[in-house]
Amino acid sequence: MKNLVSRLFPAAVLAMVLVVPGIAVAQDAKRAITPIAGDLYRFQNNFHYSVFLVTSEGFIVTDPINEEAATCLKAEITKRFNQPIKYLVLSHDHRDHSAGGEVFADTVTVIAHENAKAAILGEGRPTAVPDITFSDRMTLELGGKPVELIYTGRNHSDNSIVMLFPEERTLFAVDFVSVKRLPFRNLSDSYYPDWIDSLRRVEALDFDILAPGHGAMGTRQDVSDHRQYHEDLYNAVVSAARAGQSLEQMKGSITLDKYKDWGAYADWRELNFEGVYARVVLQRRGN
Repeated sequence: MKNLVSRLFPAAVLAMVLVVPGIAVAQDAKRAITPIAGDLYRFQNNFHYSVFLVTSEGFIVTDPINEEAATCLKAEITKRFNQPIKYLVLSHDHRDHSAGGEVFADTVTVIAHENAKAAILGEGRPTAVPDITFSDRMTLELGGKPVELIYTGRNHSDNSIVMLFPEERTLFAVDFVSVKRLPFRNLSDSYYPDWIDSLRRVEALDFDILAPGHGAMGTRQDVSDHRQYHEDLYNAVVSAARAGQSLEQMKGSITLDKYKDWGAYADWRELNFEGVYARVVLQRRGN
């Protein structure tokens, strides 16, 4: 089987912004499909990304993002290829990635971590409730193509999973790792130092291409770099707290200059301090 998606999305289409008739699209909405490797493709909806895999027996799609984005992607797949969408895999429960799952729910099997299902039900997320859940690891196979679903521990949430596509040597990881960009704002719904441990487990996986849920594509080295940033951030805040510094004092004394060329350094650096500080002060800081 050689690049089935080349028949689904010719090169000219891949370069287009997707617009589906009858769907209300914000004036600044940007939707596009771009190839990653083999039969794995990346779907963009403004600043959010998901991936999908095509096989001889149908499609595996990931985060729906929202109802409009999911409707757009489903329409493109339906129009251009005579294969069903069989599975929807959710990276985690947060609304800005999981919303819109109901668009696929009539025909697909929805898969997520067991904690994600609990959050989707408990928080009333506007998406499809997972049909299948797992705790640590699960292998999904369709048309002879495997996808490894792996829980690497608490990080940006307590239910984030990564999706490893072995044949494409690609890892899809959402929100808790990015490429040369600081973590989002004040690190809401996060766990420390668990996040660092989670990234170490990702580093141990066998892949070449990193496809994050936001921003540029990268490599496994970018996971290591992101983990190093978290270590430097966490250690700096803990050390300052042990020295008796207030949050405001930390903002003046901690610079993390080695990351000054990363995206959002000027806007999110101090917010990152706030996020870690809020968690550190809730824990005992023994010497």
